[in-house]
Amino acid sequence: MAIMGYMGYRKRTGFLAGLTVAQISEFSIVFVAMGITLGHVDVQALGLTTLVGLITITLSTYMILYSQPLYERLAPWLDVFERRRPFRELAVDRHPPRQGEADVLIFGLGRYGSRLLRELRAAGVAATGIDHDPEAVRDLKREGLPVHYGDAENLDFLESLPLVDVRWVVVTLPLVESTRALVHGLRAAGYTGAVAVTARDEAALRQLATLPVQRVFLPFRDAAVHAAQTLAAALVAAPASPPE
Repeated sequence: MAIMGYMGYRKRTGFLAGLTVAQISEFSIVFVAMGITLGHVDVQALGLTTLVGLITITLSTYMILYSQPLYERLAPWLDVFERRRPFRELAVDRHPPRQGEADVLIFGLGRYGSRLLRELRAAGVAATGIDHDPEAVRDLKREGLPVHYGDAENLDFLESLPLVDVRWVVVTLPLVESTRALVHGLRAAGYTGAVAVTARDEAALRQLATLPVQRVFLPFRDAAVHAAQTLAAALVAAPASPPE
């Protein structure tokens, strides 16, 4: 977190990034084993390293899953890790979309979200993307796409959005908890339009199906269905040639 703060990121960005590297790598066990083989490390160190690895890997898994509740509890004590001017994030356009700018808002501009934004724009749909990753926002801006920096789990930011004219909100966030928080935040901010969310697997689909949303997309399943339909249509259009 100290490194992320020094680089100009906000405390939330540093905290979430720090959770992903909170565990020691399994390669530590390999290195200790090599040290034992060479006689540089005592054999007792292997057991200790394995124990620490198991504990940190297990804890980091749950810390990542519950990162938002953890951040909300620890946020008051994390100010020391944030500069007065977090220039890295301030350098990104932080202005929300203008009134009437978008019919569709896409939260999350990863591989799926950014591709969805490009396809909607190509189809003539007034779509705008929002992401909390400054680098992703900067890269998409270079392509001329209408994207904005913003924290989807920040209620103040959601309330600043011109949601009255938005017809659809599409949430492509990877975590179910983040998606749930955003959907409830949108409703709390007064959004009454349609919402679509994405599920990475069947387990996520079952959880997201309980939310007040109109559509739940399964990107991998939808892609497989589309590919199967395309292939089936091609086979029908081009019947196999008779054997010689």
